[in-house]
Amino acid sequence: MKLKILVKVAAWGALAFIAFVTLSPISMRPVSSAPVNIERLGAYLVLGALFGAAYPKRIPLVLGLLVAGSVGLELAQNLVPGRHGRVDDALFKAAGACLGALAVSYTHLTLPTICSV
Repeated sequence: MKLKILVKVAAWGALAFIAFVTLSPISMRPVSSAPVNIERLGAYLVLGALFGAAYPKRIPLVLGLLVAGSVGLELAQNLVPGRHGRVDDALFKAAGACLGALAVSYTHLTLPTICSV
């Protein structure tokens, strides 16, 4: 029971962090040595996996909301001075989110006794 709550808190916390980083000045964005599209894909992959684990019985809704959220955040970047929303960025983010949620969903379907969070 406590693990379910922890996963939901982690999912919403990850979303809040991604929204903050996405809408903050570019100087506040964390940077790694990986290419920026890999960073985007990875961040949203983790986000999708967390939401997929938090809401395993609502995967279609999770997928729709994650795609809408990634597009919405990308559009909102156009309102922030010095930031720009781009279609290819939104595609990498949406793909990562969907891959993460679908991977967790697949795991729940194939290993239901192990993954009963």
